[in-house]
Amino acid sequence: MSETTSITSGTLIAAEKVNGTNVYNLAGDKLGSIDDIMIDKVSGRAIYAVMSFGGFLGIGKKFHPLPWAKLKYDDQKGGYVVNLDKKVLEDAPSYDSDTEFAWTPDYGRKVDSYYGTPSYWK
Repeated sequence: MSETTSITSGTLIAAEKVNGTNVYNLAGDKLGSIDDIMIDKVSGRAIYAVMSFGGFLGIGKKFHPLPWAKLKYDDQKGGYVVNLDKKVLEDAPSYDSDTEFAWTPDYGRKVDSYYGTPSYWK
């Protein structure tokens, strides 16, 4: 990777630097960390952040797609903040690290509906 792509500047950040960033709720509780980002290939917009949640040493870990619009970056925390509590997250659409997962438009609509965000999937 070149030096220019590893720089974080202003509000821009390299995707590799987002992975591993903590996610907190409004109470300041750590909910998990960003494991991946889902990007629209045409517009280049980030649509979902896939947050890892729970598990121990990778066993029983769940992945929760969060609509990118729900995340707000907090400089003080050095991470993202979402208006969710752990109970809401426990009931949210997710998939296990132990199972094969295929993203479908129906799954995306389910995520968008659960979080009350406009659906990316037309």
